[in-house]
Amino acid sequence: MLVDCQSFYASVEKAAHPELSNKPVAVGDPARKSGIVLAACPLAKSFGVTTAMRNFEALAVCPDLTIVRPRMKTYIDVSTLITEIYETFTDLVEPWSIDEQFIDVTGSRSLFGSPAEIAQRMQTKVMLSTGIWVRAGISSTKILAKMATDNFAKKSESGIFELPADQIESILWPLPISNMYMVGSRMTAHFIRMGLNTIGDIARLDLGEFKRRMRIRMGRQSDIKAEYYWQTARGIDPSPVVARAFSKPKSITRGRSLQSQRYQTMEDIEPLLIELVIEVCRTSRRNNCMGRVVTIGAGTVTRGFSRQMTIPSPTCLEHHVVSAARELFQKNWNGDPLTHLAVDLSQLTDDSTYQLDLFEDIERNLRLAKAQDSIKDRFGSASILRASSLLKTAQAKERAIMIGGHYA
Repeated sequence: MLVDCQSFYASVEKAAHPELSNKPVAVGDPARKSGIVLAACPLAKSFGVTTAMRNFEALAVCPDLTIVRPRMKTYIDVSTLITEIYETFTDLVEPWSIDEQFIDVTGSRSLFGSPAEIAQRMQTKVMLSTGIWVRAGISSTKILAKMATDNFAKKSESGIFELPADQIESILWPLPISNMYMVGSRMTAHFIRMGLNTIGDIARLDLGEFKRRMRIRMGRQSDIKAEYYWQTARGIDPSPVVARAFSKPKSITRGRSLQSQRYQTMEDIEPLLIELVIEVCRTSRRNNCMGRVVTIGAGTVTRGFSRQMTIPSPTCLEHHVVSAARELFQKNWNGDPLTHLAVDLSQLTDDSTYQLDLFEDIERNLRLAKAQDSIKDRFGSASILRASSLLKTAQAKERAIMIGGHYA
């Protein structure tokens, strides 16, 4: 099953503040009118408040909305507690996000009853312990459980829905293609132009025919995507639920949503660009990996771009990545004020082997970087800062006291 917490951040705040129980609540920064809504309770959503909506837009559609400042440390603590509750039913609990967990209860049925009964007991225990309502989608694979949760359990009064594998043709396949897992707005548009309007339209196709259509629409490199979407439509997913599993990342990305009036020149933007590279490289070293492809993604008031560059050798050193990132940005930025900036390092490899350089002591620089990492881990991210992080458009000093970009 995939168990999901309803409006998690907002639910935590309403449970902590009983006086808000019957009021529309959103989580965001109330001091910033242009800040975004991180989560909204069901009552706020009924007025039209949505996640990622700007605060002033949310207040326009719901004047009585209470915007509560996020407390990320509290949310992490509550999420950990909920995981521990699930672990009283089975040891096979795999966190998927801060508010979602995959759970395998195959071996727990003799102790706790049917999967639906187990889900009901989990709902009760989580509600009594945290005040949060959880929903569960139940099926034979993780991908089917996820789609059962998103498409049915969240809309069910009981919050529980079972999707038998032998009934996906009648239950799942008639749904619009946009309801399939990992199909966003762009992919939906591609599929509709291909004449594939429902999940069943993909599932009923022969895989070879689907690949052929994908190649015509998206090029020769689309075979892997085609196989993934075809298997998803059919509910094929061999991956097991792995207890407390955290797989190695395939790429490392750090990004920021920005106030466009503050980021209008290269002088404004470069301190932040350097800070994003520092975060990416530090995370890369923490995961014992190096990357060879640097990608810059930027949004402006008129248009955005995403461009990548392959560097000569895998690296996790800031000065290598900064050089590529700066070159990519300057080549592709049209000069408009920025609304978003992101740096990504991909094509990751293990850092136990790396290419030496005749003109640089790579080993010494890696030792220096890891020494700085250990100091930051012990004394905080702001214990060592570059001089550029003291400039007015830099964010590292402020974000050092945050968790996930939000105040703890």
